[in-house]
Amino acid sequence: MGHREDLLDGAKRCLLEKGFVRTTARDIVKESGTNLASIGYHYGSKDALLVEAYVSLVQEVGDHYGPGWGAGGATQAPAGSLERFREVWSNIIRSVPESRAIWLLSFELILQGDRVPEVRKLLAATQEEGRSGIVPLFTDVPEADLDAETVDTEGRLYQTLLQGLMVQWLFDPGTATDADQLTEGLRRVIAAVEQARGR
Repeated sequence: MGHREDLLDGAKRCLLEKGFVRTTARDIVKESGTNLASIGYHYGSKDALLVEAYVSLVQEVGDHYGPGWGAGGATQAPAGSLERFREVWSNIIRSVPESRAIWLLSFELILQGDRVPEVRKLLAATQEEGRSGIVPLFTDVPEADLDAETVDTEGRLYQTLLQGLMVQWLFDPGTATDADQLTEGLRRVIAAVEQARGR
């Protein structure tokens, strides 16, 4: 493994232990066994490295969101169905214990983003990437084949649901919305729309 990978791994560990605000370049160097000059050479800045480390952590957790994960990987409901909707949200909720620290990082940025403006700016630029990454879980359309309108509408819907759900599960898992409730809510919305069309 080279310095670039060592830095990324060290930055991930620092983020999970200290968060964005408290992680210094020296912390990352100590954790990765590299040197300060390596950060600038490979990533341009400490902030850029922290953003890449955070995105990498989110992607690793996101690998568990897809259909077929969990429950032995035996099921995979049809794309676009309510069953697929429920399956993906069940997987997301199932991953909460292992992804809790990563979601807390997200909320650290919301609450203390003024202290790390460059990090917040860089992460804001990755929002579209997040939206395009979540849509295929529900549709089976490869990310590269998604059109901008789908990403900007369906992607935003799923991203908003994900963020709201994580707030609930971080705040109070005992009262947080589960996949069945979310799916039943969507089913009722669809039924009401269909009923309104039939009038």
